[in-house]
This record gives sequence, structure tokens and C-alpha cells, in this order.
Amino acid sequence: MKEPLAQRLRPRTLGEVCGQKHLLGENCLFRRTLESGRVPNMIFYGPPGVGKTTVARIIAEKSNMYLHALNGTSAGTADIKSAVNSVGTLGAQNGVLLYLDEIQYLNKKQQQSLLEWVESGDITLIASTTENPAFYVYGALLSRVTVFEFKALTTADVREGLERAVEKIRELDGTELTADPDALNAVALAAGGDMRKALGMLDFAASGAPDGHITKELVSQLTVHTAARYDKSDDMHYDCISALQKSIRGSDPDAAVYYLARILEGGDMLSACRRLLVIAAEDVGLAYPQAIAVTKACVDSALQLGMPEARLPLADAAILLATAPKSNSGHEAIAAAMADIGAGKAYPVPRQLQNKHYDGADARVKGQYYLYPHDYENHWVRQQYLPDELARRKYYEYGPNKTEQAAKAYWDRIKK
Repeated sequence: MKEPLAQRLRPRTLGEVCGQKHLLGENCLFRRTLESGRVPNMIFYGPPGVGKTTVARIIAEKSNMYLHALNGTSAGTADIKSAVNSVGTLGAQNGVLLYLDEIQYLNKKQQQSLLEWVESGDITLIASTTENPAFYVYGALLSRVTVFEFKALTTADVREGLERAVEKIRELDGTELTADPDALNAVALAAGGDMRKALGMLDFAASGAPDGHITKELVSQLTVHTAARYDKSDDMHYDCISALQKSIRGSDPDAAVYYLARILEGGDMLSACRRLLVIAAEDVGLAYPQAIAVTKACVDSALQLGMPEARLPLADAAILLATAPKSNSGHEAIAAAMADIGAGKAYPVPRQLQNKHYDGADARVKGQYYLYPHDYENHWVRQQYLPDELARRKYYEYGPNKTEQAAKAYWDRIKK
């Protein structure tokens, strides 16, 4: 059975790894530490196909330690014990390096079983994960390792790796394989930052290339749909949702529709709907109150239509919100009020506002004395609404936009 191209061409030195210059550059602390011969306990965190496993294997090979490799998707407690049992054996005189791929799939108890050995130094742990370690790795174990983030590869990084791959294929197989530059560009773009996927596509194209020449037309048959990475449960989901809100908050309609498209292409229309409703209230708010009703109408339309038509009202909502005036005065007001409540400032409701019509025997002043605003000029009368302890507390400050300033001018005139 033919070995996958990604495995055949796996880099053997840190210098051959594509991308990750922030870790693997010549003068970077990460690289200098590893080249010094010292291997600390580490977790590699980042999207798939960016070199985490490759770098871990290179470290293991250079360390002269006994390598015990496990994968969290299939490893159990017995497998971990097997690695621990190799400590102190003849074959592990230089120590045991446990490489644990996909550590997020181990449960809490399994991760806890590593603590004693990692802390004592009998085992050096290198783990990798595509999920945020802060959420998926047991806290006590996380405190004993250093987390290094592997970033998504750029199209240029993947293109560089593909060029090297074509050369190595010619060397290993003794073929005259060639590829048009625009063909490699198309593969690099379609891979979505995943070098393993890019090499798989290249391998497939090379197998079917007439006369050993890969053209853009040939590649287009493999890249009908660009492999933009998006998973409803991973960090890219949260990154795109965050980027959508921040783009709208920053009044950039182009970025807003781009991130909306990313989310919709990932099949996550409901998250887009929820986030647009939040943005309408949080970021546009009282500067253009109608935006909340318009966004709700767009979301309702999208939910009735379904994809692909749903993209139209959602795009309208995103562009409307991005180009609307902004105010977070409502957000700031409720946040401040809830902070007071959370701090224990839940004081008694003033007597005139209470929903009762009698006074207890201990009441010093009898009668509710509520003033009904509609009985007064301009439907307003001065009276206290906040509890006595917070009588002068200000939560809401009028925003500097046209709508809120008009409301302020009205009430300034009425309240004098």
C-alpha cells in the first residue's frame, strides 16, 4: 500500500517545517531551547495540518529519549500506564518522552494520571491539540506545561511547501513531475492553511497528471469547493463570530459580510442570526433603535427561507448594522446596574413604588404617596424611583448620537 505523500515528505529538521516562524525562526527562544538539548513539558495548540505532530516527532528523534507515542482518540488508562512502566528500564536510560496527540480526547481522570510522573520529571510530556487547552486540558496538568500556539499557515507558506514537495517527489520517485505555478497557487488556496490537505491534493493530482504535468485545469477538478476551515465547536467558530461583531462595531461593512459568509459557508446560520440580534442591541442600540426591529425581521426571514436564500436578509442586516450610527449606552447602563446588584446592592424598593396598599404597624409614615405621572403636565412629575441608598446613582448616560441627544434635549427641557 502506497504511503500517503504527507507522511513520505514529513520534514526531518525544524528548518524544513513550513511556517511557524514565530517559534522556529533562527533566533526564537522556542528553537534555541530545543537545540540546546533541553526538552520541557509542552502542549502544542493550533489547527490541523500546521506542523504540530511533525515538530513533536522531530524533537523526539533529536532528544535520544525513549519515545512512547499515543493518540487521545484511542488511548486508554492502560496505555498511559504502559508508558509509565517504561520509566527506569534499560531502553529508557535517557528518560521517557510521551508524545500525546489530540490530548483533548482524554478524560479528566486519564489526564490526572499523568500528573505525578510529569511533576517528578520521570516523563517528559509533549501533547498536541486542535482545541483551546484552557477549556480541554485539566488545570493542574496545564500549570505544569508550557503552551505554544501553532498558527494557521498562510497561502504563501503552503505554496512554499508544495514547491518543495514537487522537488522531493522527483527525487524519491525518479519522475519528471512538473506543475504550473497557478496550479500550485490553486492548491495552496483551496487547502485552507492545512498542509496535510494540500499534499493530499497534490498527490492525487500527480497520480492522474498526463505526462507528469499538473495544470490549473487539472487541479480545478479537485478544488470545486475551497476548504475554508470552520467547525462549530472549535476556535475558528468563535474567532469568526467575534470578527463579525467587531467588524460591525467598527463600521466596516465589507469585513462584516466577509465574516458572515465564512459563518454561513460553515453551515452555522443560527450562530449568525443570534449574533446579529446581539449586535443590534449592544453596538447600535439607542443610536438607531429601529435597527433591532429590522434585524429581527431579517433573522425571521432567514429562518423561514433557509439557505441559500437566507444569506440575503442576513447580509442586509449585517450591512445595515455596520453602516448605522453606534451607541453602547444601553449596554453600559445594564452592565453597571447588574454590577451593583452583584455587589449586594439589592436595597428595598421605595414605598411609593411597592405593589401593596396598606402599611404595617411599624411604618413610621402611613400611605403610599405614589404620584401618577399622567396626571401632571408633560406626563412627568419629580419623585424618587431608586432605593434611598442609590438615590443619586447614574447608570445611563446619553450617547453623543443624534437620536439620544434629541431625547436628552427633550427631557432637559421638561425636567429643567
